[in-house]
Amino acid sequence: MDFFAYRYTRMNRKHFVKTLGLGSSALWAAGCGKGSTQLGGLPEFDSEKPSRFWKSVRDSYALTQDRVYLNCGGLGPASTVVTDAVAAKSAELQRISETGHAIMGEVRIEAARYLGAETEEICFTRNATESNSIIAAGLDLKSGDEVIFESHAHPGGSFPWLSRSQRDGIRVKVFDPDPTSFAGNLERIEALITPRTRVIQVSHITAPTGIVFDVAAIATLARSKGIWFHIDGAQSAGMIPVDLSRIGCDSYATSGHKWMGGPRGTGILYIAQDRVEEVATLHAGGHSGDSYELPGGIEFHKGARRHEYGTRATELVEGLRVAMDFQTRIGKERIEAYGAERVEELYRGLEAIDSVSVLTPSDPEMRRSIITFKSSKVAFDPLNNALSRDYKLRCRRVTERGLDAVRVSPHIYNSPENCARVVEAVKAIVSAA
Repeated sequence: MDFFAYRYTRMNRKHFVKTLGLGSSALWAAGCGKGSTQLGGLPEFDSEKPSRFWKSVRDSYALTQDRVYLNCGGLGPASTVVTDAVAAKSAELQRISETGHAIMGEVRIEAARYLGAETEEICFTRNATESNSIIAAGLDLKSGDEVIFESHAHPGGSFPWLSRSQRDGIRVKVFDPDPTSFAGNLERIEALITPRTRVIQVSHITAPTGIVFDVAAIATLARSKGIWFHIDGAQSAGMIPVDLSRIGCDSYATSGHKWMGGPRGTGILYIAQDRVEEVATLHAGGHSGDSYELPGGIEFHKGARRHEYGTRATELVEGLRVAMDFQTRIGKERIEAYGAERVEELYRGLEAIDSVSVLTPSDPEMRRSIITFKSSKVAFDPLNNALSRDYKLRCRRVTERGLDAVRVSPHIYNSPENCARVVEAVKAIVSAA
C-alpha cells in the first residue's frame, strides 16, 4: 500500500518505516520524479539534493536566529509571504475603507479543497476552540446525555463540553488514550458507549504526546451507532494531509495559527452538509442568513457559514489563503514526511539517552511531528528551563494529566541540525545532573 494513499486507517508499518529511511526526497521522487514542480519563490525541488529546497523554505520565515523554535504545537509562525499578504490586504482595505467580505467566499473554495470538503461545509472562525465551542453549544443535548473524549484533550476541546455539563447536566466520560494501538483506542471508546451516548470527540493528533487516532475507524463506529463524531484537528491540518470526505466525521475543527502557518485569529469549522441543521446557530449576525423579515424570522444559509456573524478581519482570511497555497506548493505529503523524519531522528537520539523515556508512541504509524519525553534524573521544569536558557531551544512543558514532560514539535522551518541539537542538549543536561 502506498504510504500517501491511505493515512487514516491502519497503514502498512513496514512500508512506512522503509519510506522514513529513504527520506522525504525519496518519498517525493517516488510519486513525482526529480524536478517535477516549480514553487514560485522556492527553488525547484531536486530529489537528489533536497537540502537547498528545505533551506529556502526555512528562509521564508522571519524567525529570530537567537533561538531555535520547536513549539509549533502551541503556535506556528507564519511565513513572510503570509505576513506580507496580510499587511498588503489590510492596507488596501483601509485605503478604500471596505470590509473585503467577498474574500470569505473566495477563500472558502480553497479551504474546502485543502481539507477535502464541499464549499458549503466550511465556516471560518477565529481558532479551533471557537469551532469546538460552536459544536458543543449547538448540538441538541439534554441532561443525562453523554459525550466521550480522550483525557489528553486540549482545554480548547474539553472546556466547551465541561461548560455544557455544568449548564445542562450532560455527562462527560473520558478515556486515557492507548499509545500502542489504534485498535486499543477504538476499544476504549466503544467500552464507554451506552444508549445515552450522543457525541464522541477525539483529537486527530493529541497535543500532549502526539498520539495519532484512527479517525476513519472511529467515524465508522460512531455512524453505526448514530452518534455524532467531532474531531479536534488543531494538531493535524498543516502537519498531515487531511481529507474529510474520506474520514467521514460529522464535524472537524482546526486553527490556522499552528501547523497551517496562517495568521493568528484564523480557524476553520467543517460541518457535514447533511448535519448542518443539527447544530443550532446560537450566534447570528448580518452574514448568517440569506434573507429575513421583521418581525417574522431569518432564513439561514444552507451551509456551515451560517455560523459566521458580523464584520470580520478579512485580511487574516486572505493570509490563511496564502498559507494554504504555500503548503500546497511545497506539497502536503512532502511536509508530512519531512516532519516524520525529524521526529524519527529525535526518537532514536532521545531513546538512547540513559534516564530518558519517550512518551510519544514508538510505532511510527501512531506519531508524526510531535515528540514528548522526560528524564528520571532531571525534573521536567528544570530540564525545559535549561534547554531554553543554556541551549536556546524553545520547547514546551507538558503538565497535562500529570505527564510532567517536555514536548518538541518541529515543522518545516526546522532543520535536521536543530533536532540533533535537542538530543545533544538533553544528553548534556542529564549527564551533568
